[in-house]
Amino acid sequence: MSTPIITIVVVVLFILANAIRILKEYERGVIFRLGRLIGAKGPGLILLIPIVDKMQRVDLRTVTFDVPPQDVITRDNVTIKVNAVVYFRVLDANKAIVNVENYLMATSQIAQTTLRSILGQFDLDDLLANREHINQKLQQIIDDQTEPWGIKVSVVEVKNVDLPAEMQRAIARQAEAERERRAKIIHAEGEFQAAEQLGAAADIIARNPATLQLRYLQTLTEIAAEHNSTTIFPLPIDLIQPFIDLTRKHAEMGPQLTGLAEKMRDQQGDESSGGATGESSEGEGGGEQPSQ
Repeated sequence: MSTPIITIVVVVLFILANAIRILKEYERGVIFRLGRLIGAKGPGLILLIPIVDKMQRVDLRTVTFDVPPQDVITRDNVTIKVNAVVYFRVLDANKAIVNVENYLMATSQIAQTTLRSILGQFDLDDLLANREHINQKLQQIIDDQTEPWGIKVSVVEVKNVDLPAEMQRAIARQAEAERERRAKIIHAEGEFQAAEQLGAAADIIARNPATLQLRYLQTLTEIAAEHNSTTIFPLPIDLIQPFIDLTRKHAEMGPQLTGLAEKMRDQQGDESSGGATGESSEGEGGGEQPSQ
């Protein structure tokens, strides 16, 4: 009697072990009954018919796939190595099991081939500058190709772009030249703006000379605040301007005064020579009269 009971208990335990499945919240079970698709069930407790039903688990969580480095030749014939990361998850468990043999392997292969083909359509400068646009294009293309498998590709990001050493040096020289050009332009713009401000200040000072005196006083106040032992006082040119004008007038009138002095000396010499001639003639006339 004990042997049939034990046999029945073993059979019941075997049936329960093959009939009961427990699925987690992020899992779904795709049921096949005699080879035909019944559908996806879960989460929770799932009852199967032993030997008749087969179930395959599908994880609905987001999968992070790291695309290995790919050799890519850009449109301007530069060889680079590029790797990326792809985030995807299963939306339809039935399609992920029925339409493709291994959806993980299929998604990884389509991501690698798409990465090489798409990046080969861009120049190196575009690849380095328009990274966001390239990521969006990769995500859209991979998502369209994996949609029949029930896969949703949410994000594709290009991680690293490895350049040859020669190209790195060339880019460094180009960047240095660009920085020097910008520095020169900024310096020239600063000089131009400073010249404009100085010109405007000079116009204001020319219209109101007292502004220059106030500027002098402000400069002296700033120098005195530093407690210097030596103070250099800027002498305003306006104070000595009359003396400069007088000196200039004397310099201009110098030749005229010299000519006038020479004329006066010539006149005095003529007058003195004329007086001496008159006296000598009178002396000769007085000497002849007594002889008559």
